[in-house]
Amino acid sequence: MTRLGMVIDLQKCVGCSACSIGCKMENNIPDGIFWSHYKQETEGTFPNVKLRYISTLCNHCTDAPCVKACPTSPKSTYKAENGMTLYNSDTCISCRACEFSCPYGQITFNAVDAEAKPYHNPDRALTEKGGTQGLRKKGKVEKCTFCDHRVRNGVDPFCVETCPANARIFGDLDDPNSEVSQLVAKNANFVLKPEANTKPNVFYINSYGKK
Repeated sequence: MTRLGMVIDLQKCVGCSACSIGCKMENNIPDGIFWSHYKQETEGTFPNVKLRYISTLCNHCTDAPCVKACPTSPKSTYKAENGMTLYNSDTCISCRACEFSCPYGQITFNAVDAEAKPYHNPDRALTEKGGTQGLRKKGKVEKCTFCDHRVRNGVDPFCVETCPANARIFGDLDDPNSEVSQLVAKNANFVLKPEANTKPNVFYINSYGKK
């Protein structure tokens, strides 16, 4: 089996947001929506304060609540054979059950018509189900797809390619010889909201001792 996932090295991440900007360009994402984003956490009391910057994206969970919540048959939000969690805007009924069920807040409802911009990328349409020329429809949900249009051609997601510090590593977590698999095996790692029991496929390493 193939289980595509990502490792994010927090000691390499410099918080530049290149992943977020690159993702919007690659995937023609409308204003106000982010498939790749971040959160900041602070701890301690001044002057002994620590700031953590954590890049976020869809976790492509093995036990994805969004897939379970989707009421359509066949599922509009579904698990692909390679482990990705994807969606089909053509069959989506706009109930937003997937959005409300995601414990990570990584699914967004697109309330406006997307417009082609100067940096419009037509390649997004290669695997886009629904929409035109890689632009999602108004009134539909959307989220990170691990750049499935690139992965199908053997290319890493654009956020991985864009990261100047090589903090993001992508590959098959079920392949013991892959870099992502070895990083998870050899490093203390954590996932976001482990209490949700969704089995995320995005792992974080080198967290300065905090999980």
